[in-house]
Amino acid sequence: MEILFYIFVFFFGLTVGSFLNSIIYRLQIGESFLISRSYCPHCKHQLSWRDLIPLLSFLILRGKCRYCQKPISWQYLLVELTTAILFLSFFIFHFSFFIFIIACFLIIIFVYDLKYYLIPDKIIYPAVATALLYNILYSYFVLHTSYPFILNTIYAAFGAAAFFLIIVLISRGKWMGTGDIKLAFFIGLFLGWPNILVALFLAFFIGAIIGLGLIASHKKSLRSEVPFGPFLAVSTLIALFWGQNIINWYLNFCVGL
Repeated sequence: MEILFYIFVFFFGLTVGSFLNSIIYRLQIGESFLISRSYCPHCKHQLSWRDLIPLLSFLILRGKCRYCQKPISWQYLLVELTTAILFLSFFIFHFSFFIFIIACFLIIIFVYDLKYYLIPDKIIYPAVATALLYNILYSYFVLHTSYPFILNTIYAAFGAAAFFLIIVLISRGKWMGTGDIKLAFFIGLFLGWPNILVALFLAFFIGAIIGLGLIASHKKSLRSEVPFGPFLAVSTLIALFWGQNIINWYLNFCVGL
């Protein structure tokens, strides 16, 4: 019975991932993702149900549109699989429903910023509201307290946002954008202290490694623009799963020195 639940959650994650792909595409073209039906971005042919089966349709069609034979972006497959794996992981770790929603926001931010170098307000503001509501409900129903926990997350949110604001002001927007400030606020509100430190450190660490790799492979130069949102999104998920373990390892390492 437990295995059936895992299978259901995985396929539910695939379906949600397909929906997230629709949001990402329609955000960019300014079209509602709630009204019109899905269609091929190349030939605009309306897709039938057999073209919209998560994962399977992509594999059966071999990554091509059924009608115009133009290639379908691998983004669709990867987002579906990533969402399914995350949902299954959250289910195994017994995370709350709000974590599933916040993960969806992070996936959208990751892909959208990676593709368009922009973190849309239509995503970040609902994400902030969701994180705030999650903190209020968690503190009241789980911790049976309010002010200490909520203040912790608020301090973390403003501290992270202030840190990025300083970077933006010093660089005059060349190193970071205002979208990163809003994203840092959201992440701080979600993770709280001290996990926000883990997320920020990992984001800069991962960003530095990938940036050096892109420069070494001549795909980017020192002057090239690289979106930072994807690094923040990935580091947030790492901090969510293993933040406290990383902090404990670091403290034990410092004591050992």
